[in-house]
Amino acid sequence: MSNLETRPVEQVCAPGEPKAAVEILGPRDVPLGGPRAMTVRRTIPQRQRSLVGAWCFCDHYGPDDVTSSTGMQVPPHPHTGLQTVTWLFDGEILHRDSVGSEQVVRPGELNLMTAGWGISHSEESPAQHPPLLHGVQLWTVLPSSAKDTDPTFEHHGDLPVADVAGASVQVFMGSLHVDGQDLVSPARTWTPLVGAQVDLEPGTTLTLDVDADFEHGLLVDTGEVTLDSEPVPPHALGYAAPGRRTLTLRAGAAPVRAVLVGGTPFTEDVVMWWNFVGRTHDEIVAARAAWAQQVDDRPDGATGYAPGAREGRFGQVDGYASGPLRAPALPDVRLRPRSRS
Repeated sequence: MSNLETRPVEQVCAPGEPKAAVEILGPRDVPLGGPRAMTVRRTIPQRQRSLVGAWCFCDHYGPDDVTSSTGMQVPPHPHTGLQTVTWLFDGEILHRDSVGSEQVVRPGELNLMTAGWGISHSEESPAQHPPLLHGVQLWTVLPSSAKDTDPTFEHHGDLPVADVAGASVQVFMGSLHVDGQDLVSPARTWTPLVGAQVDLEPGTTLTLDVDADFEHGLLVDTGEVTLDSEPVPPHALGYAAPGRRTLTLRAGAAPVRAVLVGGTPFTEDVVMWWNFVGRTHDEIVAARAAWAQQVDDRPDGATGYAPGAREGRFGQVDGYASGPLRAPALPDVRLRPRSRS
């Protein structure tokens, strides 16, 4: 989805040093603006840690009762330099984009959009939709070698699952070794990473074999769970630094649902502002200017596509009921990546 904040803050993405065996990253509530506003719980990026592997953005929302509402309504908006990963626990979302894709995603299925040089898309609850909307929206940073690649879209409805005593693990990105099985997602990745949903019955202990070069984050949706003996509260993300060959999850008295993300530490400094990921201030300015040129501001305050938008950097999304989003104003200072030295 889009970052709909009207005053998005520059995010300088660089990994910090772990402060504990498992570092707890609490969520912050972020109201996404507009007449159909919704609130999400954001765990990354934040000042304490802005990346887990290549994962640079984690919004967790719901369960929201959308029985008597239109549900999610995110008008066409642009992206650069990233992949968007849509993963649902409940509900349905209809995706449309400027490369011609139109796809409903449901729980247990993956919608993956690679923005590359530039793409635009919309997301909405279908007209006839289930009563609840609940899930996560994740972004991964594309490395410099791929950040200007052609935009693409993938949908995967048949993802690998391992059911072990009291636990179920479904891998939607990358790969994971579970109970003697190698679970490998068919989705394309550009850096070594993993993304998986983990469900535990009450009292279950699950030990996962993991890549020692990876750092990991466990986002807890529901239930009481410990990560390597450290309690991770619901809606928080527990961070585990590289060096581990196993991760042990232990459920409390209630069922647990969580999302595990991880990857090799991302070695490039990047600047993330609004829906753009780049390496320099000038890249962000150029992307914003290209989108502004495609959006036609009307006297009544509405928006539409300017002439020639379909041939522009971000293309045009067909089928959404309203016009595209305007880009917010850039801050008055240069956006600068932080040096790792």
